[in-house]
Amino acid sequence: MHTKSSSADTDSRRGERLLATSVLVIGTGGAGLRASIELAERGIQVLAVGKRRAHDAHTTLAAGGINAALGTMDPEDSWEQHAADTLRESYFLADPAIVEVVTRGAARGIEDLERWGMPFAREADGRISQRFFGAHKYRRTAYAGDYTGLEIQRTLMRRARELNVPIIDTVYITRLLVSDGRVFGAYGFDIVDGTPVVIHADAVILAAGGHTRIWRNTSSRRDENTGDSFRLAALAGARIRDAELVQFHPSGILEPADAAGLLVSEAARGEGGILRNALGERYMSKYDPERMELSTRDRVALASYTEIAEGRGTTNGGVFLDVSHLPREQILSKLPRVYRNLIDLQMLDITEQPIEIAPTAHYSMGGVWVRAEDHGTGVDGLYAIGEASSGLHGANRLGGNSLIELLVYGRITGADAAGYVSGLTEIRRDPAAVAEARAEMTGLLEGGAGSAHAESPRRLQRAVRDIMTEHAGVVRSEAGLAAGIAKLDALEERVANVTAHPDIAGFDDLAHAFDLYGSMLAARATLECAIERRETRGCHNRSDYPEQDDALRGNFVWAPGSGVTFEALPEAPDAFRDLAYAAADDSVDGKLVE
Repeated sequence: MHTKSSSADTDSRRGERLLATSVLVIGTGGAGLRASIELAERGIQVLAVGKRRAHDAHTTLAAGGINAALGTMDPEDSWEQHAADTLRESYFLADPAIVEVVTRGAARGIEDLERWGMPFAREADGRISQRFFGAHKYRRTAYAGDYTGLEIQRTLMRRARELNVPIIDTVYITRLLVSDGRVFGAYGFDIVDGTPVVIHADAVILAAGGHTRIWRNTSSRRDENTGDSFRLAALAGARIRDAELVQFHPSGILEPADAAGLLVSEAARGEGGILRNALGERYMSKYDPERMELSTRDRVALASYTEIAEGRGTTNGGVFLDVSHLPREQILSKLPRVYRNLIDLQMLDITEQPIEIAPTAHYSMGGVWVRAEDHGTGVDGLYAIGEASSGLHGANRLGGNSLIELLVYGRITGADAAGYVSGLTEIRRDPAAVAEARAEMTGLLEGGAGSAHAESPRRLQRAVRDIMTEHAGVVRSEAGLAAGIAKLDALEERVANVTAHPDIAGFDDLAHAFDLYGSMLAARATLECAIERRETRGCHNRSDYPEQDDALRGNFVWAPGSGVTFEALPEAPDAFRDLAYAAADDSVDGKLVE
């Protein structure tokens, strides 16, 4: 990696750092690290940057497990069955080609982790243990207690260090730099000291997460998943697919307020946890009597929402998840993180008492539009992977699929980016693109702080979250979504007056301003796509359109200026199409709230 200070010939450039690399990876979670490892192993110069500490990336919060049809517990399992389960539970909105790539490549993803020292739970004979997760036909979820994501992040960090991958986890990227439809780097700043940073790169891999922080009750933490990937890609010329398809996890805690939305792992239901309303009724029998608590996340979240909305919830607006009937030893060995978190946060012993929970915005199943073969975005040299991308999950993500997706496509995209940069014969950099990014940042820092119209980014972020929670939550309607768009339009006028005021503690205020910009674009994409999907399918519940519409078996794709277009999906290949349809359930019973 080449680093130097620019020859500041104007005041606006003074102090600007210039970095150069062959491939820039934006995001230091599991997806970004896996791509960086692939590039380093192939001898390609790579730089990974992120806006939060790499050891504490969002990947560390993934608790329950990672999917692959290894057949260690159920030998009859196969990649075809894994693909069928994924396609079916996506409500047939997943791209079949992406589904096939992930499920075929899953076993290799596990092998990579094993080779790098991942401490999977194992059976007495040494086989990797696998357990059931909701809506999987077989036991195919490998795990490490309920710290699976944390252990994966540690494993990838270890491997990245062995390869001397340079990681700068204090750089906030504000713009991608594009010339004539080809990416040539990125612009940003150091969160600690505010130094502007120009990064020249022949290719960019975007792995900066999703947009679930734009809801009030969310499992994302304060400074992550604010729609950064959506904005960076869209302003660079890429498109956003399935923005309306957001997974609300059934079990986020409600107290204390500063931890509201923190997840109780799906593993708690996988191990035998029971859901009850405030009346003590085990209500899943009304919504999915066959699968009960092991139903899909969208059904469980909607069931809980319905119980709360119809007055059978707790005074805090929740329901109860109870594991206290399970042996204490099982809870301590299989759910150690859940046990510790509840003790720490509420002094609640889950071996004796139920947990109060409610649905919480958890995962962006939509994201940047990408090709199945390499996760290219249509902008030359720009790729998107992990939660930043789209195409695998459709209208419902199976628990455990996101972790295997980042391993499979981290490897594939890293390999493709290596080939892309090796084949370039010329690079064109456009000073005007850099100047535009520089001017945007300067405008925030030099805005009228004393003006009567100056706005705080944190206050407006809260306003965005209020709009999305009220108008685009678990259940939606035409009138509600239209009202949300109108409120967002009004909020845009206030966002134009946002200013940033760094202080001795650092440049968090500037980061919050760009978080707000990302949130506004992601909110608009979500609302505009949601109003066009006039049906109920998976996570997308329309009280005014309670039926599933076969004509809408496809994706809504959004771009700034041009708005929403619809793209129909191809049929799945014979290898798993019949398996997927064999168990398909198109009924709306137990899924709807009128």
